[in-house]
Amino acid sequence: MSDMPPLTVDVVSDVMCPWCFIGKRRLEAALRSVPQLDVHVRWHPFQLDATLPKTGKDRQQYLSDKFGGLERAAAIYSNIRAAGLEEGIDFTFDDIKLSPNTLDCHRLILWSRADKLQDEVVERLFKAYFLDGEDLTKAETLVRISDEAGMESDLVEHLLGTETDLDKVEAGIQKAQESGVTGVPCFIIDGRFVLAGAEKPETIAAALMHADETRTNEDAGA
Repeated sequence: MSDMPPLTVDVVSDVMCPWCFIGKRRLEAALRSVPQLDVHVRWHPFQLDATLPKTGKDRQQYLSDKFGGLERAAAIYSNIRAAGLEEGIDFTFDDIKLSPNTLDCHRLILWSRADKLQDEVVERLFKAYFLDGEDLTKAETLVRISDEAGMESDLVEHLLGTETDLDKVEAGIQKAQESGVTGVPCFIIDGRFVLAGAEKPETIAAALMHADETRTNEDAGA
């Protein structure tokens, strides 16, 4: 397999999706369990709620509207919190004040690809939102995250004030939807195998191994 290119894992995700944060941790655990594989992870955009305004929506109101009341939302998020703790994520849902429109977050993730900093930026966005309750609708939050990740934050600050690459992000979301992605996270392995949802690490690892074992010589020239 030495002549083969890296095995690709395309992760379709949304920054405001707690299961995507959990899925990231499970993917990381899966990758640690198969160190012999050369794997390249790429992050792609999705929006759980494209109707959210650019300035976001009050979190409590959002949850109430989405789940038909805060009591039902609390029950659902109790299960998510428990799943998070299993992966070392201590969600602080009560600290989140706004449910953000994540288009600008996805623009930042797109820009970070050129610097090979996608994983770093995605991680910092998840932590800022789910652990620190930060407002991801604020440009200054995204600029600071870009700086901490090692990006050119001055350029990011300028670009966020424009509509640069907004069309690319929206096209990426549309492509995911047209490909049949209805929920996230969604892991597309080697462009051939799809895992929908935050699967357990052993399931992801098995899929990675299977994808690697079933590659053909044609893949070497891909």
